[in-house]
Amino acid sequence: MKWVEKTAKTIDEAIELALIDLNIKKENAKIEILEEPSKGFLGFIGSKDAKVRVEEIIEKKENKEADKEKAYKFMRDILNAMDVKAEIRIKATPECLYIDLTGPRMGIIIGRRGQTLDALQYLLGLAVNKNKGRDEYTKIILDTENYRKKREETLIRLANRLANRVVRSSRKVELEPMNPYERRIIHFALQDYPGVITYSEGEEPYRKVIIACK
Repeated sequence: MKWVEKTAKTIDEAIELALIDLNIKKENAKIEILEEPSKGFLGFIGSKDAKVRVEEIIEKKENKEADKEKAYKFMRDILNAMDVKAEIRIKATPECLYIDLTGPRMGIIIGRRGQTLDALQYLLGLAVNKNKGRDEYTKIILDTENYRKKREETLIRLANRLANRVVRSSRKVELEPMNPYERRIIHFALQDYPGVITYSEGEEPYRKVIIACK
């Protein structure tokens, strides 16, 4: 990747010089401030310019295409092994690969409380990111029938209903064991709910959220 270091009176000026030199936009740049500007004694003695390092961020489309091919092949092999017919749609974004399945027997893919869907998503992540470094990791989201959005809405409604019960009864409530993603939904939904706190207890895969009075 291309990068430059630039100095100027202000940080913004130094960044602008670097962007012009690299001929890129700010959203395509990784910016590191190496030195803050200083006016020095009496405004000029010992003064220092700002210094920045700007690196071009290049989205590797060829890697995304390779990831899509690996994800499609792996998912197709899994579906064939499960004797499940489904259409596989894959959308690549800078943040992740979003894989959506459509077919007549998606309940098998979802499993109890989405456990099968989560397991398949985990395996897809391993397959796509095999032999990659941490900086090259591609996040995988596997969904079907908009399950994840529906599940999130269900958990938010559940969280608010139980929080109301806790406030009225002054007794804590334990939820069923959930995966880390679903626990985060509960914590986030109730972070500003008056009068309650949330925390997690237990070991995976039995870790659960507790809703209690403050």
